[in-house]
Amino acid sequence: TDYGSSLTISLPAALQPHQPFQIIVRYTTADGPAIWWLDPELTYGNAKPFVFTQGHSVCNRSFFPCFDTPAVKCTYSATVKAPAGIQVLMSTTQSTYLEEEGVYQFYMEYPVPAYLVALVAGDLIHADIGPRSRVWAEPCLLPTAISKLSGIVERWLTAAESLYGPYIWGRYDIVFLPPSFPIVAMENPCLTFIISSILESDEFLIIDVIHEVAHSWFGNAVTNATWEEMWLSEGLATYAQRRITTETYGAAFTCLETAFRLDALHRQMKLLGEDNPVSKLQVKLEPGVNPSNLMNLFTYEKGYCFVYYLSQLCGDPRHFDSFLRAYIEKYKFTSVVAQDLLDSFLNFFPELKEQCVESKAGLEFERWLNATGPPLAEPDLSQGSSLTRPVETLFKLWTTEPLDSAAAGSVDLTKWRTFQTVLFLDRLLDGSPLPREVIKKLSECYSSQLDSMNAEIRIRWLQIVVRNDYYPDLYKVRRFLENQMSRMYTIPLYEDLCTGTLKSFALEIFYQTQNQLHPNLRKTIQQILSQGLNPFPAIDTTAVTTDTPAMVLEDKASEATNGAISLRDVNVSA
Repeated sequence: TDYGSSLTISLPAALQPHQPFQIIVRYTTADGPAIWWLDPELTYGNAKPFVFTQGHSVCNRSFFPCFDTPAVKCTYSATVKAPAGIQVLMSTTQSTYLEEEGVYQFYMEYPVPAYLVALVAGDLIHADIGPRSRVWAEPCLLPTAISKLSGIVERWLTAAESLYGPYIWGRYDIVFLPPSFPIVAMENPCLTFIISSILESDEFLIIDVIHEVAHSWFGNAVTNATWEEMWLSEGLATYAQRRITTETYGAAFTCLETAFRLDALHRQMKLLGEDNPVSKLQVKLEPGVNPSNLMNLFTYEKGYCFVYYLSQLCGDPRHFDSFLRAYIEKYKFTSVVAQDLLDSFLNFFPELKEQCVESKAGLEFERWLNATGPPLAEPDLSQGSSLTRPVETLFKLWTTEPLDSAAAGSVDLTKWRTFQTVLFLDRLLDGSPLPREVIKKLSECYSSQLDSMNAEIRIRWLQIVVRNDYYPDLYKVRRFLENQMSRMYTIPLYEDLCTGTLKSFALEIFYQTQNQLHPNLRKTIQQILSQGLNPFPAIDTTAVTTDTPAMVLEDKASEATNGAISLRDVNVSA
């Protein structure tokens, strides 16, 4: 199959039960889904080639022979030879470098599942950012990485330890990867992988790194035994992430970020339908299906809501923190199923077991795990109202007829947090296409402000531009795509361009930029473009200065613009 086939090795008949033995497999790794080779021009420095691996969830079987299941954990060691000037890193607790031979030796002393074995090699240099943390990046990126993370990673680790017990992996280092990295971040033990593109979005960087910190306890130390229960890692890590952000940045910020994510969950649910089986926490994994296809916001946010509900049953989140510490201590370095978590929970709180909370009508644990649709209960986010209420007020001003443009345009978005702005833009995006007067006035009020903001904000505004066929700002879409090599900032725009009337415009940009894209991303965009081409020639957006199209185009497929699930809706960290 696409995901490999089993390797069967017959053992000698004379081998006694429990007798230690060694197997040596000599193999060559060809191109495979785990290994990403980059030519120098696909890096930021354009100086040296680069390679990284991405094992989650069943890709590492293309990297090395292994028991590629999260139910099996083991220690590992590796010897890596690399050319001079190429720095090699792996997700291990120990490493040495023999300079004369150009050989690196690595050892992970704690048992981990196969998907957490990771390697990266390239033009990387480092700087210490805390007593047990350093950041690795290409030389041109390192100063930015230092300025963003120096001192604060230790603050997050200390907060996590106060909640869930000692950090057991020794070092917590971070390596920033080129924009070809296919996801946002990956929690490889001792060495978090994170896409460099996120460096310009401070609040997203904070959340993404804290989420990976939380995985050090939930996912890495205690792992879901089956990919059908991925929420055991992701739901718990998301809950822990929000406990850490509450401790370090306050409840209001945490509630704002949660509101933004739950908005995205409901958007995804609307697109998929409430009866879709992928909305279950215990998803049935059919043979031949890549478990990564089940990575969605239900895994994270519905899982989070269930964990949050359990914490509320305790009355005080600090009591639940105590339970999670005991849970980690009991199961660390092992893999678990949902029943292990829930049995431990009820045994830790016998008074809740006596009250039969697991069978409470409408909120049964079994229903949480196996019912499709939205979470059975969602958290109270009223502590974030000081940040979310201005968003709701502004959105209402822009969507109430008749439009009060003076009041709507009086808000200065540069004073807002990033999560406030993206929440506002996402809601406008959900309501697109907007009345022509509204989109024109939005552009007049905000387009220049948004130009100077981070990519998470800009891509949302540009999606609004595309879904509303607003030609005066199309040149900004071109300029954005000409400067982006990341999957997370290209695919959503190409999807929107090809769903509406601008396919030939998308094709023109792609032909101009394809050589700067990784072959995997190039292939994905080609698949999007091949779904059908607009028969009309591309629009010269450099010459368009009004909101009138330069030529007559096909009727708008306005209903279709909301029909596909963009990566904007499922763009999540591992």
